[in-house]
Amino acid sequence: MKNYKKRVLDKLLAEHLSVMGAVVVEGAKWCGKTTTAEKAAASAVFIDEEGRTDENILLARTAPHRLLSGASPRLIDEWQLAPVLWDSVRFRVDREGSPGAFILTGSSVPPDMDEMRHSGAGRFAWLRMRPMSLWESGDSSGEIRLSALFDGSLEDGAPSSAPNLEQIAYLLCRGGWPSVSSNTTNAALKVAFAYLDAIVRRDISRVDGVNRDEDRARRLMRSYARLQGTQATAARIKNDLAANEPRGFGEATICSYINALKKVFAIEDMPAWCPNLRSKATVRTGDTRYFVDPSIAAAALGLGPGDLMDDLRTFGMLFETLAMRDLRVYSQALDGEVFHYRDANGLECDAVVHLRNGRYGLVELKLGGRELVEKGAATLKKLASILDVSRMKAPSFLAVVTAVGGIAYRREDGVFVIPISALRP
Repeated sequence: MKNYKKRVLDKLLAEHLSVMGAVVVEGAKWCGKTTTAEKAAASAVFIDEEGRTDENILLARTAPHRLLSGASPRLIDEWQLAPVLWDSVRFRVDREGSPGAFILTGSSVPPDMDEMRHSGAGRFAWLRMRPMSLWESGDSSGEIRLSALFDGSLEDGAPSSAPNLEQIAYLLCRGGWPSVSSNTTNAALKVAFAYLDAIVRRDISRVDGVNRDEDRARRLMRSYARLQGTQATAARIKNDLAANEPRGFGEATICSYINALKKVFAIEDMPAWCPNLRSKATVRTGDTRYFVDPSIAAAALGLGPGDLMDDLRTFGMLFETLAMRDLRVYSQALDGEVFHYRDANGLECDAVVHLRNGRYGLVELKLGGRELVEKGAATLKKLASILDVSRMKAPSFLAVVTAVGGIAYRREDGVFVIPISALRP
């Protein structure tokens, strides 16, 4: 835990341990789950410990008490490799009745997870951990709190750390991986490519025991990256593969690969927001496609920072993925979620940050520049104008979040303009 950086999940994990018997921390491999859980744990067992994995899996079946015995909270790392432990943990939680007994961490979803969630109701809590946001990695000044925006608070002209576009391109390709969060060299860019290799060579098949082709997995992830931020159906992905790759494959196979990528938390699609509208526009309810970290998309496309600077359209698309990652991390700290809005008339809002108490903010994501900010503000005001505030709350704020910009400020029309490098929860 040397040079450990504070994570948003630290506080959430402590809160959940104070009231729940066990907490499951799940998320992409290498995103810091084990380090964060170790910090909160009093003892630990690592199921995939080198040289002991087979032994630990056997103990889970024959003598689970040997794995579960230890000071509480007891960390069981990569528990999904021995899912039989679930019932043993549940029994111990029921029997002892005290909170904070176990922390389970996992980088993939066991095949019977839906049933386990049902049987764990009232005993287990689930926390999703993502790669580090810019604030967590120290690349955001954190001068603008998302929580304050819900109260309409923003000091006009508040300075930000204001990295330039080249620096944002680097941070995007480096990603939020803790192992390189302090690294500013080109060597740090290799982590995302190593992550991609690990997914397509092993994890996508290991997660459910279905043998999947590495080359097909790479081509599918490349297509997914091209369609970031869209509500692309399996049919559209199939057509994209047919148009851009040497050989395509069927929709059923595409869905199988996508489900496997979701189970290893490489992709995290965004649900649609369905508000009450004064208009009769039909809201599109399909999920919007995203990787859990923008560096995965950049690696899938074979791009580096220089490539993004030469292709601002792709840069803008992948910046949206970076901003979505950060908004998800920050909103999670506020008991909130992030949604996407699009209707049949073509009106689209990149992000709706919705809190559990019903308050919400509308957000557009832009690289920066006056023209793009104006376009984003116009979209936000148009959507706000068609919401039926007699049947739902009015938006707490409208904000254009940019990749670059010297200051955060409130426009005369009330729309906030905020550099991503100034945000925090």
